[in-house]
Amino acid sequence: MRLEDYLQPDFIIGELASESKSEVLAELVAPIKAHWPEFDAKRAHQVLLDRENLGTTGIGDGVAIPHGKMESLERIVIVVGRSRAGVSFDALDFKPCRIFFLVLAPEHVAGLHLRILAHISRLLSDESFRRAFLTAENDVALWQVLTAAA
Repeated sequence: MRLEDYLQPDFIIGELASESKSEVLAELVAPIKAHWPEFDAKRAHQVLLDRENLGTTGIGDGVAIPHGKMESLERIVIVVGRSRAGVSFDALDFKPCRIFFLVLAPEHVAGLHLRILAHISRLLSDESFRRAFLTAENDVALWQVLTAAA
């Protein structure tokens, strides 16, 4: 499985400006709307907030993997963001999150959706990957870190 099958360079936000969970989710959804004007960003934001209300996607070690399903999507989309300052995301270890992997999937691809989440979780459990991600100098370097990790 390769991240670049679901991620593209335009879907990398090297420096998130947001300071709250809701703002981060909206900022992560924005590149999808910019790429596909027909994409319902407000609905995606609500889907993600609803998922967060079920339990945080802040898994610890500065990582959050917000995710959800939308009927209107035709394929899985990943957006990656980084916050050098960190954002309070109600993480399981109570620490701010700095690495964000947003995964949105169509309703009909549950198995693939779960495999992608598992792949991302394994990737983010690697301390050297997290360090390379956090220290990448710009979006191009982040893309290189992400595509080399497949």
